[in-house]
Parts: sequence; structure tokens; C-alpha cells
Amino acid sequence: MDHLIKVLVVSSLPISEIRGGLPLALYYGFEPAEAYLIAFIGNILPIPFLLLLLDYLINFPTRIGFVNRVYGRILERVERRKSIVEKYGYIGLTLFVSVPLPVTGAWTGVLIAFLLQLNRIKAFISISAGVCIAGIIVLLASLGVISIADFIK
Repeated sequence: MDHLIKVLVVSSLPISEIRGGLPLALYYGFEPAEAYLIAFIGNILPIPFLLLLLDYLINFPTRIGFVNRVYGRILERVERRKSIVEKYGYIGLTLFVSVPLPVTGAWTGVLIAFLLQLNRIKAFISISAGVCIAGIIVLLASLGVISIADFIK
């Protein structure tokens, strides 16, 4: 039970998401299908709340100078990466989230959906599909079936 909670927490964090939770689950001895499901649920768990509450979550803390500066830097990074979503819509959002690299996960996908004022239900479905694809890539890489270096070439 302790390992299950750790995997759920790691998978739900904005830095690690499914990219960190799934290998951790495998390390703890979960079967691949189990590891995938737990990490997927952990990664998706905060997304509906973020989509619904982001307006409120951003307004209050950004009144604080330091937080506002950090938020501004995050926005700059997201602004540079949102072109694929603007060009391809919800499919672009899915593709963006599905790339298992830093700053391309579900949390950033939520922020892009928020900035582009996308429909929250459609955005949730697209983000979930992207996490599903990213999870498959991470699982296959973790099991040694594929090499991430093959995707970078």
C-alpha cells in the first residue's frame, strides 16, 4: 500500500508525472500493466481539478511579487510551446502531452488549454489521451523494448 501511494503521488506531481511514476512502479515490483494503470491514474487525478479551478488558483497567488514572476516565466515557456496546439487543436494538445519529455506533460497541457480557452471536457479527453500515449512510450522504454534515443534522432 505504501508503494502504491508513492507511485500515485510521484505520478501526480508536475515535474515527474507518468514519466517518473511508471518507472518507479516497475522498480517497486508492480507488473507492467499494473504499473501503467497506477501511474496513469496518478497523472490524471489532478487534471480535472486544475481545469476547473485554474482561474482561481492563478488569481490569488499571482498578487505576490515572487509568485507572479515565477508564473510569468512559466507562461513564457508555455507561450513558446503552444503553437502545435493552436495549429492542430485538440489533436495537437494530445500530441503535445504525449511527448514524454520535460515541460510537455499533462500539467503544461492544462495551462495551454487554459490560455487558449479550450473546452474543458474536450481538453481533459485530449490530455488523458496524451498521457495514455506517453505512458505507453515510457513503459516500452522502461522495459527496454524501445530506446528514447530512437525518437530524438
